[in-house]
Amino acid sequence: MTLEDIANASGPASELVLRDEVGDDSEAAERIKATMLSRLGEMRDAIRRGLATRAPSRTGMVGWNANQLNEAPDVLGSPLLKRVQAYAMAVNEENARMGRIVAAPTAGSAGTVPGALIGVADHLGRPDEDLVMPLVLAAGVAQVIGKHMFIAGSTGGCQAEIGSSAAMAAAAVTELLGGSARACVHAAAMALMNTIGLVCDPVGGYVEVPCVSRNAFYAVHAVSSAQLALAGIESVIPPDEVVLAMASVGRLLPPELRETGEGGIADTPTGRRIALEMAR
Repeated sequence: MTLEDIANASGPASELVLRDEVGDDSEAAERIKATMLSRLGEMRDAIRRGLATRAPSRTGMVGWNANQLNEAPDVLGSPLLKRVQAYAMAVNEENARMGRIVAAPTAGSAGTVPGALIGVADHLGRPDEDLVMPLVLAAGVAQVIGKHMFIAGSTGGCQAEIGSSAAMAAAAVTELLGGSARACVHAAAMALMNTIGLVCDPVGGYVEVPCVSRNAFYAVHAVSSAQLALAGIESVIPPDEVVLAMASVGRLLPPELRETGEGGIADTPTGRRIALEMAR
């Protein structure tokens, strides 16, 4: 299955993804839906725990950001933006505290999908049952990307992690909002295209800085991609070619920019100092 296959679906994109996975096995389809509903519950639990505490992570670099944003005044008058960011950071700070999260598709990018999808759903008052099939679609998008590039910062930079999660979230949000299969796929393509070249540079090698705030930014990025696609805007480059371009760039990135903690902000004077302090 390719992204083009999904875009050409006659009905909702998620239904094609589900059929590709289980064929006409209705019992298997129901099991997948039940699993996705369970995963949504686990995502919500991570959001709830993350928003309720300012307990620091193991390193002390993060832990209070989601709660601080959630309780801060909405100075922009944009509750959706604030909610999406807070939800995404809540999940990643739970990950940094070694709490239970749903890798989507990785632990380091676990906040983007729930931040965007659940954030939009809560903003609109939509129940979790409405999110099951969009989450199936998100998994299908990740599966397509994973055929061309390992979804890990160590192999393709952060574009392979946060880019993939942004693409997953963009497609899911677009379907939740009634977008066509083609719109869902182009939302994913635009989200991924605009992360190409993003390096993986965790300070001290820990998935905390810049990872927590990066999930907040790219959850909003995913929602923005969905909005563009729902307005009929499409990626000029075909979606499957965008995936190939991301994979090609990932292979060109030097090791220092692929989760080694030896490049990018991890290699700044402050980044190196923090790493040395944590190693003592």
